[in-house]
Amino acid sequence: MLLLLPGLALAQAQNPAQTVTRDGVTLTQAQEQRAEAIGDQLRCLVCQNESIEGSSATLAKQLRIIIRQHVVAGDSDKSIMDYMVHRYGIFVLLKPPFSRLTLLLYATPILALILGFLVAWLARRHKTPPPPPLDDAEQDRLERLLKS
Repeated sequence: MLLLLPGLALAQAQNPAQTVTRDGVTLTQAQEQRAEAIGDQLRCLVCQNESIEGSSATLAKQLRIIIRQHVVAGDSDKSIMDYMVHRYGIFVLLKPPFSRLTLLLYATPILALILGFLVAWLARRHKTPPPPPLDDAEQDRLERLLKS
């Protein structure tokens, strides 16, 4: 077994283009592409509006390392995603799956807008009527008050 180790190292040294070291983890090109694809689907929990692959935050780097370690260990994409969701919650997914909760989140602004229009329409519809016109006695009294 020990005799195979130098041969393996020599084979790696002769073809360095097949391996990539990123964030301290060495992987093959295929593994790196797979890790990047997974990272592109996960939200940076610090930046919140970009993937962990595009983020320079320390937490994003740590998550990239975890993903690459799982990829090197041979875990499936689904198991890596499940691990991240279990550990950080559904918020870690840039595109969460459709569920009743996400339906509520997407529908709330629309329902609020409809409710606002309904309230405005009802308020406009139920205006108080204008006051009745002044009779002659009230009109004379008003004119006297304004002249004095």
